[in-house]
Amino acid sequence: MTTAQDLMIVAIDMAAARPVGQGDLSLALAGAEVLDLVGAGVLALDGGLLVPGPPSAPSDPLLQEAASALLREPPYESVEDWLWRRGRGLAAAYTARLEADGVLGRPRRLIGARTAPVDSPARSGATARWTSREPVLAGLAAAVGLREEPAGGLPDALGETVVTVVATVADAVTELEAVRQRRSIEKAAFDNVWRAP
Repeated sequence: MTTAQDLMIVAIDMAAARPVGQGDLSLALAGAEVLDLVGAGVLALDGGLLVPGPPSAPSDPLLQEAASALLREPPYESVEDWLWRRGRGLAAAYTARLEADGVLGRPRRLIGARTAPVDSPARSGATARWTSREPVLAGLAAAVGLREEPAGGLPDALGETVVTVVATVADAVTELEAVRQRRSIEKAAFDNVWRAP
């Protein structure tokens, strides 16, 4: 399983205790894809830019899609720009893929029941990474509020690439929350204008 898939499984498993917004999760999934693609040698980070390596086809269909979406000509895309572009609707895409693969399902007897991970090797693997506090998954989870940020931040041993991506995800999630709050304030102000005598 990929880091993005593990993050999706954990987020759905934790939804009752700590719900995560689809937009926040989509940004983190796009960040997880970057780390998975770096790990597969499909791209490298150079000063915050995504520099594609030789064309490659990862075995996971969503990672293949991500690899084919990389900008292959300079000027290369920044991690932040990638998160916003690739992240659009990504949580829904991962949910659909995991449902198609039988990793997520809906209880048959409960009408309107939410999608949940089924007992499977994929869920066991994601749970093992989660309970062991594997630093990459823990860092991405902290960025979206699923887990407290590790004391002292991410370990230096993870490398500059992981730290850069996780920090960029955290910044993007903060920015998205600021946009939500601004829209909420604007909506409240608009509603008050119409209610005024």
